[in-house]
Amino acid sequence: MKKLLLGNEALAQGAIDAGISGVYAYPGTPSTEITEYIQKSKIAQELNIHSNWSVNEKTAMEAALGMSYAGKRSLTVMKHVGLNVAADVFMNMSVSGINGGLVVVVADDPSMHSSQNEQDSRYYGKFAMIPILEPSNQQESYDITKYAFELSEKFGLPVLIRMVTRLSHSRAGVTTGERVAQNEIKLPKNARQFQLIPMHARGLYNQLIDIQPDMQAHSENSIYNKLTKGTDTSFGIITAGIAYNYLMENFDDGNCPYPVLKISQYPLPKKAVKHLFDTCEKILVLEDGYPFIEEMISDFLNENKKVIGRLTGDVPRVGELNPDNIGKALGFKVTELKEVPKIVAGRPPELCVGCGHRDLFNAVNTLGEEAKTQKVFGDIGCYALGALPPFNSINTLIDMGASITMAKGASDAGIHPAIAIIGDSTFTHSGMTGLLEAVVENTKMTVIISDNSAIAMTGAQDSSASGRLVNICKGIGVDPKHLKVLTPLHKNLDENIDLIRNEINYNGVSVIISQRPCVQLSKEKKDNIKHLLEIAIN
Repeated sequence: MKKLLLGNEALAQGAIDAGISGVYAYPGTPSTEITEYIQKSKIAQELNIHSNWSVNEKTAMEAALGMSYAGKRSLTVMKHVGLNVAADVFMNMSVSGINGGLVVVVADDPSMHSSQNEQDSRYYGKFAMIPILEPSNQQESYDITKYAFELSEKFGLPVLIRMVTRLSHSRAGVTTGERVAQNEIKLPKNARQFQLIPMHARGLYNQLIDIQPDMQAHSENSIYNKLTKGTDTSFGIITAGIAYNYLMENFDDGNCPYPVLKISQYPLPKKAVKHLFDTCEKILVLEDGYPFIEEMISDFLNENKKVIGRLTGDVPRVGELNPDNIGKALGFKVTELKEVPKIVAGRPPELCVGCGHRDLFNAVNTLGEEAKTQKVFGDIGCYALGALPPFNSINTLIDMGASITMAKGASDAGIHPAIAIIGDSTFTHSGMTGLLEAVVENTKMTVIISDNSAIAMTGAQDSSASGRLVNICKGIGVDPKHLKVLTPLHKNLDENIDLIRNEINYNGVSVIISQRPCVQLSKEKKDNIKHLLEIAIN
């Protein structure tokens, strides 16, 4: 069957057809559509494939490992910075291995379209010593995903699939194949496999080391690593992922005259790399992200400085690759746009009209004018736009949950008022432990949870925090006298300013829940949220 699919959707369909029993994920651009596709799939619903959103990436990956323990195939999905959150289990399950096939999909974001950094997840896969797969187009996104589950069960290891923004969010025709039946429950043969106490982990780690030559040999012969001969050996080109497409766009007939090694499976196929090195004058490395391949081949082959790419400046060191900067690296004449025409106006992102975050920032800014020493520590979500004009309300934005812990550290250093602003979903994702730390020391600070009852920045997915924030904060130990709820509306501005001012002046931890549903939510969802909040308050 032929379908027109995003790269993310092709991958999701590949996972369904590979026989997964569950997908575990936390929304994060550019990965979100993978899980959403499975959630909306009629076939996935008929097959009872688990697809609810997880609280964060760590819980997602651990749940996927639990399903694998039971012998079933599972998929876990996140963006690149989400892998930082899940790194603990990611590194350890490479030692324990898996039972049912387990595939970790990470969508990287070169050029930082919606992220804090350009982090390249291939380094994590190499660090964990597991197979890495990197599709170059939508069809490969489908095919490689089915292959990944076979590879996972062949080696008894999790497999990492690396996507990038342009591949995730572009469409092409994809031919789908037959669907594999889901695995039956089958517990591990080795009852101690998942018991990573040192006496067991040492032996399991030795097994991981011992299997590396087999993984290398498999990669050398993989159908996804292809060496194409060329007539012009002045360049030998090594390319990976979507960069292969950009390369081929420079040749009208689709025939590149240079020898090309297309890599989509790691470990690096060293024999093919060595062949290219021995037969070509220079080696040009084209890869979207960090100079991952370039660093590796430079380490063992670059005695004569034959390797060029991002490290040498022949390809831009930061940002995405594209057909033009690749053409320039090949020495082609490229017409570059020197400056953006004046008719093209800049359109920075902004909060939706009617968004509750706006009224919250107006109140916080009024108090900032009163207390010149006020510092506001922000977090990851729609409300991060409060760092931009016209609000300019937020002083820091680092990672999920950092608002509370940074505000605590600043308060410990003597900053007052120290205010943390965090969203409802981000709070349950990574903020609860920071609040507990502040409660334990009764730190003089104010935490404002801007609750719009949705994971709004990525498409208004359901928030795990909905209707639960008051009870969570009470359970953590926040003094009920300093646990307040307000409604951020312009008509309540003076009242909200007074409430926030009182809590800022309290000599201890105070929490304010600024509660107003996201304007993108349906009336039905808003009414349900209102009902849950009333129950929680009463």
